[in-house]
Amino acid sequence: MDKKQLSERDICTKYITPALERAGWDIFTQVREEFTLTNGRIIVRGKLHTRAKNNKRADYVLFYKPNVPIAVIEAKDNNHSLGNGMQQGLGYAELLQVPFVFSSNGDGFLFHNKIATDGIIEREISLEEFPSADMLWRWWSAHQGLSEQQQSLVTQDYYSDSSSKTPRYYQLLAINKTIEAIAKWQNRILLVMATGTGKTFTAFQIIWRLWKSKHKKRILFLADRNILIDQTMTNDFKPFGSAMTKIKNRQVDKSYEIYLSLYQAVTGTEDIQNIYKQFSRDFFDLIVIDECHRGSAAEDSAWRQILEYFSSATQIGLTATPKETKEVSNIDYFGEPIYTYSLKEGIDDGFLAPYKVVRIDLDKDLTGWRPSKGMVDKYGYEIEDRVYNQKDFDKTLVLEQRTKLVAKKVSEYLKQTNRFDKTIVFCENIDHAERMRQALVNENADLAADSRYVMRITGDNEEGKAELDNFIFPESKYPVIATTSKLMTTGVDAQTCKLIVLDQRIQSMTEFKQIIGRGTRINEEYGKFYFTIIDFKKATELFADPDFDGDPVQIYEPKLDESPVPPDLPEDEETSDRDSDTGKGEKLPSGEENPNLPTEPRTRIYVVANVEVKVVAERVQYFDADGKLITASLKDYTRQTVTKEFASLDDFLKRWSSADKKQAIVDELAQEGVFFEALADKIGKDCDPFDLLCHVAWDMPPLTRRERSEKVKKRNYFANYGEQARRVLEALLDKYADQGIAQIEERKILTVVPFTQFGTPMEIIRVFGGLQGYEAALRDLKQSLYSA
Repeated sequence: MDKKQLSERDICTKYITPALERAGWDIFTQVREEFTLTNGRIIVRGKLHTRAKNNKRADYVLFYKPNVPIAVIEAKDNNHSLGNGMQQGLGYAELLQVPFVFSSNGDGFLFHNKIATDGIIEREISLEEFPSADMLWRWWSAHQGLSEQQQSLVTQDYYSDSSSKTPRYYQLLAINKTIEAIAKWQNRILLVMATGTGKTFTAFQIIWRLWKSKHKKRILFLADRNILIDQTMTNDFKPFGSAMTKIKNRQVDKSYEIYLSLYQAVTGTEDIQNIYKQFSRDFFDLIVIDECHRGSAAEDSAWRQILEYFSSATQIGLTATPKETKEVSNIDYFGEPIYTYSLKEGIDDGFLAPYKVVRIDLDKDLTGWRPSKGMVDKYGYEIEDRVYNQKDFDKTLVLEQRTKLVAKKVSEYLKQTNRFDKTIVFCENIDHAERMRQALVNENADLAADSRYVMRITGDNEEGKAELDNFIFPESKYPVIATTSKLMTTGVDAQTCKLIVLDQRIQSMTEFKQIIGRGTRINEEYGKFYFTIIDFKKATELFADPDFDGDPVQIYEPKLDESPVPPDLPEDEETSDRDSDTGKGEKLPSGEENPNLPTEPRTRIYVVANVEVKVVAERVQYFDADGKLITASLKDYTRQTVTKEFASLDDFLKRWSSADKKQAIVDELAQEGVFFEALADKIGKDCDPFDLLCHVAWDMPPLTRRERSEKVKKRNYFANYGEQARRVLEALLDKYADQGIAQIEERKILTVVPFTQFGTPMEIIRVFGGLQGYEAALRDLKQSLYSA
């Protein structure tokens, strides 16, 4: 057998796997082949999406214990050198943060030992010298300084069941790093993980391993939303079974081991209400605080009181948005995050949904509005004479026409996409959410048969809160549109939410990230791969903040009277956790008032009915393949991108001419961020991508597809073919003129009209003397289309 003739897979099966078995590795529990690390970023082009082909998959990941990775092996066929796969393997090892990497072509291994003590990081070893799992673990645990007791905790098994749900690579890192830190007696730990990346599942596995090892015996899980607690108990925490309880009705039962609670349920304004004090200070040895940015960061908050009371316990803070201000700091309390997985990383890895942004500016928001002298509102109150602007609207002054216009644009978008796409509209306060609900109901009167099409879901409304589960569940058709203010900013796992509307002035990066997080979950079963943000309050200007870590795929600013659907393309202090500046706060889901809400009298709100509000003409902005805003003009950006790939027009023409499939070049450039649809809008919708590129990059006059088609016909191109073949080729030319090169390059074109009139695909191909003859004729046709 000639090893040079073997595929990479053969090298794995015949040489690498046997070497592992000889070294004592358990193939079933310690060796994972073709281990998927990332899914590949979702690329959005107009209403279409695709997965980038940059998903990362290691040939082998080796585990000391299940879910405790220790090494990566990258394989190549025997036509490559021994170390050819090393750099690729090092990239995978960096993601998994493992110290040992091996590269092999079947002759032996190049071994990279990141923690080598003799100064030789890389060395060649034979197939028979592959180290055992125990040997690698001894080296690693010695490097980490782990005692036998600490190793026992670090290697404690994960929870697993028949569902085959396994942690993703970043969850493994978060879990293992936390367990290692606790094994080394670190008692304050902060984990930062973007919304939608599985914080609760990660927390469950951490708690499970600590509980099963008996390292932690009594555990308290704190959250600030009833729905969070209930979802956690019935989903991720379900395996705890009868060992778990929820603290409610201000009652304490000390016979359980796992406790879940709203922090509001165990605190109050009086000592007698602070039921956590019924537990001794050392009762809990582990406390996990979900969404810890919402309260525990402030020194005088109720959460901090609980944490300081149980100060002897290990405390783990979970958040998507660590809060850092002059007054409030998570890091001051927990220390630097032990692990961070950002929104940008989640989108790049393909685990989180990318998003488009539609920016709609309204004239009164930009220029302000001043009442005439002595003007009264619709209820007869004289309006204070001053200039009202975006900071005032829906807080101290309501322009009813503005609310109606927002509802109209949102409804317009849904009517042009899908009227049953789950939508959350974030409003300034509860009153605004109610007015928005009414306006949306009127804009969608034809769907009034089910009153749940639009619902206000706010903390003060029992009917709305009762429908929150139905909004979240993908199987539930209703509600479709939810208007809210604060209740749905966190803890709402709305997997199928495809539209987020911002009609709320957001100055807090923490709150902004939380709101964006409502749409970042992917649900492939229900066709949720990306989402759209419609922004009426310039909230998305926070994208420019250096603290923001996930860029949109597109920002669209429609002009006056333009559709709110994007074209097909790929001064204040922080807002507090109050519902509004009017003093009207939402009740918490438990029904208990937040003690931090203001109680002063409510400010007068003026309501003005007949002041016209218009959409201001704006421009469209695009983002490149790396998610960065394109500051150059679209043509300049395209020219720069294309000329990076092709040194000259001749270089491009040679590549285009030799390409078996022209569409492959188009797709490749689209991956690099060339917006063909946007170029077609500017240059001519009927132009071929070939002409768009030649015109923009090298100033060649563009032709339409129809013009190219007619030129071919005038050259008497069909003279060399029989009558039936000519009819097929003429139909292909017509399809090209109507739909472009991609259509005629696909063989399935022969299954649609008018080709079905000529016979089956096989019968058509036989007209050309077989498949090779048909493909040769198609190549000649394309050559003729693009000939000088």
